[in-house]
Amino acid sequence: MSGLHASDGTHGTGDHGAGDPAVAPFAWHPRPETAADTAAVRRLHLAAFETPGEADLVDALRRDPSAWLPGLSYVADVPDGTPAAHALLTRCHVDEVPAVALAPCAVLPAYQKRGAGGAVIRALLEAAREAGERTAIVLGHPPYYPRFGFAPAASRFGILPPQPWPDEAFMALSLDGSIPPPGTVRYARAFGID
Repeated sequence: MSGLHASDGTHGTGDHGAGDPAVAPFAWHPRPETAADTAAVRRLHLAAFETPGEADLVDALRRDPSAWLPGLSYVADVPDGTPAAHALLTRCHVDEVPAVALAPCAVLPAYQKRGAGGAVIRALLEAAREAGERTAIVLGHPPYYPRFGFAPAASRFGILPPQPWPDEAFMALSLDGSIPPPGTVRYARAFGID
């Protein structure tokens, strides 16, 4: 899920814009978010999206101990140490089986199409694997997320969205090689989905 909340459904990472051709490519080094990054992460989401919805969602998830998973919020910095990309995994459930939801993800406009979004998502998914998570869910752009191994959740795994979302945009990924459990996804309360 790349940025889902009750008001408007799917969003991209902000990593698909034109970018600034004058910006040189970086060797991104994603890392876990720290408390010192909180304000920069909010600014990043405010810059990447047209509304404050994703920034507000990150803040709400951070305050929810049943959703927030320590160590599963990642940033990738520009050389001066400013976070240029952010991705977050929070607790969700497929029926009663724990899973993680990827959302929101964002990249500062000046660094879009430079690989920052992909680098931070890959590192975050690897951290989730290492933490023993089994299944990741995302609602996002169908051309973008399959590069990380996501596939249509309903048609491939029998995982159903809590609302009628397009199969090609609602995707799942096995993090441990097992077959993800079938059922209906239940997101953290902050997403505003009943």
